[in-house]
Amino acid sequence: MTTKIDLPKHLSEYLKGKFGTKEQVVCLPVNSSLYFIVYELLQRRPSDAPIDRGNTEIRLPSPRMAHQTAGKPVESFNYISKKGTAQLAKSINTMMKTEAHEFFDENKHVKGIDYIDSAYAFLMKYGIENLTPEALLKDYQRWRIKIGRKVSSRQKRTNTRKYR
Repeated sequence: MTTKIDLPKHLSEYLKGKFGTKEQVVCLPVNSSLYFIVYELLQRRPSDAPIDRGNTEIRLPSPRMAHQTAGKPVESFNYISKKGTAQLAKSINTMMKTEAHEFFDENKHVKGIDYIDSAYAFLMKYGIENLTPEALLKDYQRWRIKIGRKVSSRQKRTNTRKYR
C-alpha cells in the first residue's frame, strides 16, 4: 500500500534516486531511520482529507511485512498530515545534507576530487535536477564554518582552563 505526499522537488528527486523503484515509488528499507519516522507519522485518514496527491509516492511501512506481530495496520493508518509531511521533509533534508557532506569530504581528502566536481557527481548520482551544485556547495561551506566555530570555541575554553 502506498500514499502520496508533496515534498520540495529536490527532496523528492533525492528520495526517488536513493530508494525509488522503476515505477518511481519510494520503498524505504526496514533499517532506515526514515522508515521509522514515516511509521510514527502514519495516522488514520480524516474523513475530510483529500484523496492522495503529491509528487512523491511512498510505500507504507508495515511491521507485519517486517515479521513483527504488532503494529499499525496500513489498511487504516495510511495518511500523513501536512505537519507530518513537514517533519518528514526536514528529516529527509538532514539526511541528504549529511550524505552530501560525507561525500564531499571523502572525495576531497581520499580521492583528491574538487568540491564542485563532487557536487555535480552527487546530484547526478541521485538524479537531482532542482538543486544547483553551487547551492549544495554553499550549504557545505556554511556547515564547515559552523563546525569550525564550535571547535575553536571549545579549544578556547580548554586552553583558558589549562593556564589558570
